[in-house]
Amino acid sequence: MIQPVILEKLESLPESLQVKVLHYIDSLIEEQKQTSEQESDPKKYRVAGSMEGMIIVADDFDEPLEDLKDYM
Repeated sequence: MIQPVILEKLESLPESLQVKVLHYIDSLIEEQKQTSEQESDPKKYRVAGSMEGMIIVADDFDEPLEDLKDYM
């Protein structure tokens, strides 16, 4: 349906612009491949709790800072 319209418009362009259209189509195909690879690769998704135990919070984290006593 849309292919004849696309081909008609493509034929009306000069060859230099047709080459640009070709490169754009190639970039769209590459983008589609990368998107489908990301959707099918479960390793790239975040997993909740995967950093557990890697971050240590000091026991006095919620205590007021000595430097700010004048403002409190």
